[in-house]
Amino acid sequence: MLRRRPELNGSLSLSSGRWSLLAIGFALLASGCISAPNRQLQGSLLRSQQLYAQNQALSQQRDQYAAELSMERSSAMAMKQQLDVANQRLNNMLSSNGQLEQRMQSMLASQSSPLSGNAIRSLQELRQRFPHFEFDPATGVLKFPTDILFDSGSDRIRPEPLRALQEFAQIMTGSDTRNLKLLVVGHTDDRPIGKPNTKAQHATNWHLSTNRADAVVLALSKAGVADARLGAAGYSMYQPRSPNTSEDARQRNRRVEIFILPPDSPLAGNWDPANMLK
Repeated sequence: MLRRRPELNGSLSLSSGRWSLLAIGFALLASGCISAPNRQLQGSLLRSQQLYAQNQALSQQRDQYAAELSMERSSAMAMKQQLDVANQRLNNMLSSNGQLEQRMQSMLASQSSPLSGNAIRSLQELRQRFPHFEFDPATGVLKFPTDILFDSGSDRIRPEPLRALQEFAQIMTGSDTRNLKLLVVGHTDDRPIGKPNTKAQHATNWHLSTNRADAVVLALSKAGVADARLGAAGYSMYQPRSPNTSEDARQRNRRVEIFILPPDSPLAGNWDPANMLK
């Protein structure tokens, strides 16, 4: 019986693969290969060693792929969390904007309507002749879809809605409406200005919303409404009627609103710069 020398106990650190190779070698010897040429035995041992090395390499690749897959999953989870946070912030912003608009509408509705019965009837008749426009007699607000008022990316008013604005101006110069103020507000959807020709005239949605409001103000002024009664503002994409999740919603958000206000309501054109310095 073979015995290991005690002084070799600390140096016996052959890997399981090496023991496997020795076992293969012993098996070959026991099976009669001792009589075969030495090179045949050496070739078998070399092939076994190559297979072992290939197995180790494949095992390392598998571990590497598993680590990369784990990192990709972690990255995907982190990106999903960031997307969820961004969506929540967007929903909060839309909700806040909606609440602001509702408070503004409630404030207007809580006041006595500045419009007389005759003016309300005239505006309702105007709405019947131009059904694309909206009119709320309780708040004195008119809404004009910009897709009806303007061509895409333009601030030039089309002929038919221009006639509607001219008729509106005639109503607002009557004896019971001539002192009321008109605030024109432009809105866009969330799509940035993309076409070079449009961008040359309206660099951003801020420019487009204010330029369209200015165009309506100038049309009303030319139709006879006193400039001191007019004001213009633009909110770009930041006061949507609906979330910009579909083309129908974006179409509703592209609009120009005209607020009919009491005579004592302040407008930009009536502010005295000297008062701002007090």
